[in-house]
Amino acid sequence: MIVALARKTLLHEWRRFLPAVVAVAFSGLLLMVQAALVLGIFGSAAVYIEASEGDLWVGYPGTRTIELGRLLPSDTDIWVRLDEAVDRVEPYRWIYGDWRVRNDLGAFSMYVSGIDTSTDGLVFAKVLPTDLRLRLEQPDSVIVDATDLDKLGVAVGDHPRINGHVVEVVGTVSGLRTLGGVNILASLETAGRIQPGGLADDRVAYYVVRLRDPSQLQAAHQRLNEQGRQHGFQVWTRDEFSKVVTHYWLLETGAGLGVLFLAVVVSVVGAVITSQTLMGAVAGSAAEYAALQALGIGMSALRAVVLEQAAWIGATGIVLGTFGAAAALWLARRHDVPVAVDGWASLGCAALVFGIALVSGWAAVRALRRADPATLLR
Repeated sequence: MIVALARKTLLHEWRRFLPAVVAVAFSGLLLMVQAALVLGIFGSAAVYIEASEGDLWVGYPGTRTIELGRLLPSDTDIWVRLDEAVDRVEPYRWIYGDWRVRNDLGAFSMYVSGIDTSTDGLVFAKVLPTDLRLRLEQPDSVIVDATDLDKLGVAVGDHPRINGHVVEVVGTVSGLRTLGGVNILASLETAGRIQPGGLADDRVAYYVVRLRDPSQLQAAHQRLNEQGRQHGFQVWTRDEFSKVVTHYWLLETGAGLGVLFLAVVVSVVGAVITSQTLMGAVAGSAAEYAALQALGIGMSALRAVVLEQAAWIGATGIVLGTFGAAAALWLARRHDVPVAVDGWASLGCAALVFGIALVSGWAAVRALRRADPATLLR
């Protein structure tokens, strides 16, 4: 009877409990959207890795993000190719550049990715179609992200300058945006001419490696790292390097910590609002709870009623918050806002919201002290 009482009270007095449901739903919506923004924005720092094929990445020892890479020794690719498990070694030239459209406009800092233009190229293989990759074989041609055209002040066919070198925008793609800044794609040769010093320096910052047999990943990773300790390079698996880069931007920069702090604030505010609403609802039913005590129902049973109400409010709020978050994320994608949904993050947000509701229920239990049967005699 007591269990049924909790549900019937919620249904009959839904107006009284509606603010608590809305508070939980809004907390859930904010947490889910924040989680998607965190995964999208800080995950975009690893777009170079996630948008590329390949099993292993080779870079300078201790590199924690793509932007902090250094030029590798010129014989690095030779030592990598000597491993029996390696099928392909592809150089990746990553450089800074100053973008200028007209002399009367200031320079715009951006990043140039020099990639292999072969049809089976590994770098940015997931976002760069074959026909656009082949266009990069044209000398001094570049490709930009479609969403950055206005920011860069150009259209396809224009001839801006990068580091004083005239290039031609031959196409656009989607999926190049990153946390660090604007990305430009070019061939290895074009990027070499753009970089300070020109093609005289043939060293690159990274190599992307494809194995003949992916099942040999861990063994090849270990062997190549042993070689790297002797010859000045380090090797990461694709997933490992992506996590290193995302971890750096999320936990070792002020921006990432600021977003995490905001998530904590949202949780605390949601818990306070929900608990106050539940306490008000319980206090408003003080006469009913007092009557139940007069009938012999103990305080522990009444606590169970309040906690079950809190659980139902939490569950309903999660459902409503999920629908709201789905709509918000759909709108974000329509406007090219970097968001990403992860199953574990979604479950974590749901668990946190449900926990907020239960904690609020425990706080509302204090309002039962007013449910004194003696008040019915006044």
